[in-house]
Amino acid sequence: MTTKLLDGNLLAKEIKNEISKTIEKKFLNKNKRIPHLGIILTGDNTASITYVNNKIKECQNIGIEYSLKHLPINTSEKKLLEEIQKMNQNSYIDGFIVQFPLEKHINQDKIILSINPKKDVDGFHPENFGKMALNMKAFFPATALGILTLLEKYKIQMSGKYTVIIGRSRIVGRPISILMSRKNYPGNSTVTLTHSNTKNIECYTKKADIVIVAVGIPGFLKGKMIKKGAVVVDVGIHKNEKKILGDVDFCSIYGKASYITPVPGGIGPMTRIMLLKNTLIAALNNRL
Repeated sequence: MTTKLLDGNLLAKEIKNEISKTIEKKFLNKNKRIPHLGIILTGDNTASITYVNNKIKECQNIGIEYSLKHLPINTSEKKLLEEIQKMNQNSYIDGFIVQFPLEKHINQDKIILSINPKKDVDGFHPENFGKMALNMKAFFPATALGILTLLEKYKIQMSGKYTVIIGRSRIVGRPISILMSRKNYPGNSTVTLTHSNTKNIECYTKKADIVIVAVGIPGFLKGKMIKKGAVVVDVGIHKNEKKILGDVDFCSIYGKASYITPVPGGIGPMTRIMLLKNTLIAALNNRL
């Protein structure tokens, strides 16, 4: 079987152009201030710094303003909450994110709850998550939205199909399980949510039409674990000395799956562009 790639880089470029055109039409042509993304980064985590730098580059390429507040690793929870409050109250900032993970001495749930839901472009606040679960208008988590958008663009049939998700994080697994099963298009799939502690996980993955892997273990999904013609979405990203790997063993899957996302170049660019799309929506909601 010829396996086709779900090219996130290609689709992200298309969406970038759409966002740029909207900014020109809705803001620049009307002499209105362009959308503005705020970013709060704590500590010196190499991966987090890389992610933030990539987001900044995307802002610069598209024409979205940004503000970065980089706090030292020993920043107190109180200080972080103060910075969040400043962004909540800053009318020039349409939406903002707090880059995770945070240091162990900071309560992540408390931080998420402190963010104004109208500026929560990561889609992590319970108000947005709850509205998403009820199929109401809300900010969806960027990675989950990126997966859904990629599947829709490539016209992957979801209605009536069996989807298995590996990983139950609040960032990917749980939100995409809700979105894939909602009574809407894209959606209408029958979903099973599994994880690294699921016994005999192959019993589920071998039956799946769509497998979404966000378990955080390099090469976790093998070719022997899927049926021929399955669609495989790899959310994982890991670096070793030689190359970048995903949660999927690409070599054993390729040739058996009908579609697969590459790593890199699959879900990563879609996550970043969905964050900026949410920022644009926040600007349209708050100022127009």
